[in-house]
Amino acid sequence: MNKYKEDKDHNLVLPDGTIIPEKERTRCEVYSRVVEYLRPVSQYNAGKKSEFKDRKNFKVKEETKEGRKK
Repeated sequence: MNKYKEDKDHNLVLPDGTIIPEKERTRCEVYSRVVEYLRPVSQYNAGKKSEFKDRKNFKVKEETKEGRKK
């Protein structure tokens, strides 16, 4: 679900039409926490990458000192 597009030269095209040349782009490594250790998603095998892509993220509400949810 990427909101950005690439042109035929691999330049990034933003929704407002701004073009960022490929040579100016920086790769961003994504890490995932699996059973108490971090591992780059790029090193996952195909099956694990597919599982990671299908994951749903949730926000957990914090509890106050009184034990009530915020």
